[in-house]
Amino acid sequence: MFWQTSRFRIDLARPQVMGIVNATPDSFSDGGRHAGVQAALRHCERLLQEGAHILDIGGESTRPGSPAVPLEEELARVLPVVREAVRLGVPVSVDTYKSAVMQQVLDLGADIVNDIWALRQPGAAQTVAAHPTCGVCLMHMHRDPQTMQAVPMEGDVLPQVLSFLELQAQALQGLGVEKARIVLDPGIGFGKTVAQNFALLARQQALRASGYPVLAGWSRKSSLGAVTGLEVGERLIPSVAAALLAVQQGAPIVRVHDVRETVAALAVWQAMQEQEANGGEPQ
Repeated sequence: MFWQTSRFRIDLARPQVMGIVNATPDSFSDGGRHAGVQAALRHCERLLQEGAHILDIGGESTRPGSPAVPLEEELARVLPVVREAVRLGVPVSVDTYKSAVMQQVLDLGADIVNDIWALRQPGAAQTVAAHPTCGVCLMHMHRDPQTMQAVPMEGDVLPQVLSFLELQAQALQGLGVEKARIVLDPGIGFGKTVAQNFALLARQQALRASGYPVLAGWSRKSSLGAVTGLEVGERLIPSVAAALLAVQQGAPIVRVHDVRETVAALAVWQAMQEQEANGGEPQ
């Protein structure tokens, strides 16, 4: 299995670590430490040194209750970072739901559109479909960032999430986008309860059975805090554990803040997988 993007055909035979670059002043996870072009670029370089395979750049916080960012402000935050990041030799993803942002970052050479709205905003699907090869990640979100946790989903979330994502993927293919360009994200924390988030993790193989690769984003999420009692800045170990479990459950891509630690944990997992494939006999 692979993920076709603008410049790269990403091999998903081994887990891919997507490093998060929040070019925002109000991120829930890092408090805006990487806001500003130079700070964001330094963070990109650090993540690559730590072993990130993909960079994911975002200019608007999507934490629960976060306000929308005006288009011009998001462009001012993201475009200068993307312009330099595409020179770093790895796939560059941009976390946005605005079609105008998508178009401009793709024009700069960005490889992936990572959309929490799964291309439901005006012009978004058409912008992606008009590009010949860019990758896209379609995420499930209940309601919107302002209200998603005030009124979370009800009932068994897996069939609802799976049905939504499959319909969005099929609609995109109907616009001419090849299946190899599409990845699905169940949207951990986006309008789900703690129990529902862990239910999605426990049954994640069902998402993989849809035939699309899965991207899992558990890093520092509030559900990890709910089961551990740890504050955001203390959730390194739970985040790495959740990423490892997500890969074990079939997600070939994990989106994380703590790249070095996640890469190290996955190296141990990969070594075990290789021995298991060899029947447990040392080579």
